Amino acid sequence: MRALTFLLLLAPATVLAWGKDGHRIVGELAQHRLKPAAQAEVTRLLAGEAEPTLAGVANWADELRESDPERKAPSSKWHYVNFPRADCHYTPPRDCPDGNCAVNAINRQFLILSDKTRSDAERAQALKFLVHIVGDAHQPLHAGYKDDRGGNEFQINYAGDGTNLHSIWDRAILKSRGLTPSDYVAELERQSPLPYDRTRLSDRPAVDWVEESCRLVQQGDLYPPKHEIGEDYIAKHRPLAEQRLRQAGARLADMINYALAK
Repeated sequence: MRALTFLLLLAPATVLAWGKDGHRIVGELAQHRLKPAAQAEVTRLLAGEAEPTLAGVANWADELRESDPERKAPSSKWHYVNFPRADCHYTPPRDCPDGNCAVNAINRQFLILSDKTRSDAERAQALKFLVHIVGDAHQPLHAGYKDDRGGNEFQINYAGDGTNLHSIWDRAILKSRGLTPSDYVAELERQSPLPYDRTRLSDRPAVDWVEESCRLVQQGDLYPPKHEIGEDYIAKHRPLAEQRLRQAGARLADMINYALAK
């Protein structure tokens, strides 16, 4: 037992959300819901990208870690909001004291994308950040407990390997289906329509999204009673993970349509 605990503590933590596949899924779901005018503007802004689609740029904000660490450093806190236990009410002085968190990042990048007086380069970068961070906001543990860094410090043994709860939600739950991102999108789009989304009428949607994620953590059973899970945990929580991907794609599309199709 001591050896297992030691190995678990050595398991690397991650601050990625949904993993590469999850972010691509969110991007592709959103792309399918763009209005023609917004689609045309997205195509124009991303024309210089290797893969000029929302799915193609969905992981750019994480890839900065290797490609441009100096630019990555200032944005490293934009991927999450950490809440205290038993309180999901977003309080900026407490939860985003320096203005660097997912809520402010989404709002700032949306304003830049919407501003046609900005350069195309600025707006394209804002779009790439927005695609990624909206996805982040819907991974429940990116609005999780501050005291364990959103599950990064809650060690887990899964299938005999040491990892952490955050990583289970980043990758393992989606990987368990064995589908490519595009095949996963096709599966999700065949599911019943999502219920009406009250956040579409909100004047602070980013706040609503992270508070929603926080409540899923604090009111749900994402944390297993023991530091060991099996396929039953993965199967039980997959529907919630898929719902959050679908919500992220729909809400991202709404935001881009509003910014670009006016």
